Amino acid sequence: MPVELPDLPYPRDALQPHLTAATLDLHHGHHQRADVDALNARIAGTELADLALEEIVRASQGGLFEAAAQAWNHAFYWQCLHPRAGGEPHGALADRIARQFGDTQKLREEFNRAALALSGSGWAWLVQHPDGRLAIVTTRNANTPLTGDSTPLLACDLWEHAYYADFQDDRGRYLQAFWKLVNWDFVGARLR
Repeated sequence: MPVELPDLPYPRDALQPHLTAATLDLHHGHHQRADVDALNARIAGTELADLALEEIVRASQGGLFEAAAQAWNHAFYWQCLHPRAGGEPHGALADRIARQFGDTQKLREEFNRAALALSGSGWAWLVQHPDGRLAIVTTRNANTPLTGDSTPLLACDLWEHAYYADFQDDRGRYLQAFWKLVNWDFVGARLR
């Protein structure tokens, strides 16, 4: 069964003014679509065709891994954003962030520092390690914490297609917009 390109969880213009419909069209409709199409072409007629996307990511390597991981990373990223989001986390997530980072502002600062330090394309993540600790990690290209022991909680796409149409090469301005859209309810629901 082929992997489907998931619909965005909101209308394509819902993240404006922070991320425009043109950016979502390019990002979701072109780049993520290309990853899903490449993945389906590679798994057609193989035993992988019957696996869930997460399983394909964990079982693959090379070009197949790149396509599968990018398809999964993007689908996850869209869930991390919401038009009526931003603000501050609450509940258990807020408590965990306070224990680990001091407060949400310090989390943002550390996350931004890591995202800005990543040269080239990749992802910035907030993850939960198996011992419960939270951490910020970056991955290059399509790499993802999904292949390790940590649980991805929040993803920020650092590929240029995620922000170039809106912010050109100003990743810092993109990160400011990103924080105004973070879906803390989604992030908190992933805590273990």
